[in-house]
Amino acid sequence: MDSIHQLNHQLEYLNRIGTALSAEQNIDKLLEQILVAAKTITGADGGSLYLMNEDSTALRFAIVRTDSIGLAYGGTSGQPIPFPELPLCHPDGTPNHTMVVVHAALTGESINIEDAYDAPGFDFSGTRKFDQNTGYRSRSFLTVPMKNNDNEIIGVLQLLNAIDPDSGAVCAFSAASERLARSLASQAAVALCNRRLIQQLAELFESLINLINLAIDEKSPHTGGHCQRVPELTMLIAEAIHDADEGPLADFRMSDKDRYELKIAGLLHDCGKVTTPVHVVDKATKLQSINDRIGLIDTRFELVRRDARIACLEAIAAGDDAARARAALDAALARIKDDQAFLHRANIGAEAMREEDQRRVAAISETYRWQNAEGEVQPLLTDDEIENLTIRAGTLTAGERAIINHHIVATIRMLEALPWPRHLQNVPEYAGGHHERMDGKGYPRGLTREQMSVQARVMGIADIFEALTAKDRPYKKPMTLSESLAIMARFSAGGHIDPDIFEVFMRSRVWRRYGEQFLEAAQLDEVDIDAILAAARS
Repeated sequence: MDSIHQLNHQLEYLNRIGTALSAEQNIDKLLEQILVAAKTITGADGGSLYLMNEDSTALRFAIVRTDSIGLAYGGTSGQPIPFPELPLCHPDGTPNHTMVVVHAALTGESINIEDAYDAPGFDFSGTRKFDQNTGYRSRSFLTVPMKNNDNEIIGVLQLLNAIDPDSGAVCAFSAASERLARSLASQAAVALCNRRLIQQLAELFESLINLINLAIDEKSPHTGGHCQRVPELTMLIAEAIHDADEGPLADFRMSDKDRYELKIAGLLHDCGKVTTPVHVVDKATKLQSINDRIGLIDTRFELVRRDARIACLEAIAAGDDAARARAALDAALARIKDDQAFLHRANIGAEAMREEDQRRVAAISETYRWQNAEGEVQPLLTDDEIENLTIRAGTLTAGERAIINHHIVATIRMLEALPWPRHLQNVPEYAGGHHERMDGKGYPRGLTREQMSVQARVMGIADIFEALTAKDRPYKKPMTLSESLAIMARFSAGGHIDPDIFEVFMRSRVWRRYGEQFLEAAQLDEVDIDAILAAARS
């Protein structure tokens, strides 16, 4: 009856540990659970778990435990394993059947040895040396291969020194213990393979995300780094809010799953940019398309200069005063040079353009004429060139800005089309809200603060701050911390960004940590936090 009771207890334990193994997500903890469970169910003093290396040429130690001498390597012990891999073959290529662990891996057979010092056919010299160095006596061994559901050997479980529960003496592993160990090894192999598969799928998923970001990088090297920096800054801000223990956001907390979901959303927040034409994404000057069209205007100015010189010579030939004609030519050439230089400055688009400068562009176009190849006389500038050169701020026309803005619509459509698992179902909302405003004037959905998650609002702040401080944009110089944060304060006061998150952002000095990692030294100027926050509340 005692034996039956013990067996029932072991079977119940085996069922419980099978459930626990299926639930464990950390592979190191999973391996430790497997070995501890095997030791418990068989009454072993020690044991080791070996895994096949990547090219299936050797077994490597994954975890080692021996209770009576306090030996613990691998797993959660924090101690690296000092033992070398065990090759499956000898240097001459023949199978290495002399090592009991390798033999089990090669044959798929379990080996139950009563005394390692009396085990013909197997080399236990390493065990004897270990015993000499530690004073331990390795006696009984139970070695069980771990087979996955494809019947492949993925590792070996080896147990050491079964302890008799009555006498406390070392004894041989029983046949019942061997059966239980084989059952546990089978469950463990399936659990380990499943966890590895999930991990590999997660790695593949993140690699595909990085592939999308690489495609964006290749399209636009000037903004490609944005897709990598925004997730970093997003997580820094989110962690600062998570750590806050006072204020309106004191209740915000994230689990590891929440963190992973936000990380993925950050990586995908601009995936729609794969649909944006590169000449718009990369538009460094107002006239840039495939190339900067300011060169075409320079060519027309050369034609205007040529015509002015010809007109001067014709006037002199017709009898006009030569000195007066040349003086008029010099004045015309000076005016042409000044107007040409003005258009070059207007083309840069670095500062807000005044209305009088916009009117001057149109006037220059009407002042000068040139003749095309068909003999048609044309104004200096086309309507499209005038529209571009009179852009009030930046380098994008209203139509081009709409194209740029469409990337967030494409992002939302792309992400909402995917069958997200439960732990990632908020990715479209987090990623798709970073161009919304707290006052409902953002795009594409015009959401208000109350309609957005904290995570989406965090990403909006990260997106703006990265853009302001970015040092790789061809159309603007990178702003200092103080300049960028002053603009962010105005955005906070104006209903553009979340004021509570911005306050945590400021007080936690996330901006400083981000700057030290990603910005130039010249950008890391002094910041008056109190003044910035005062401006944000005004």
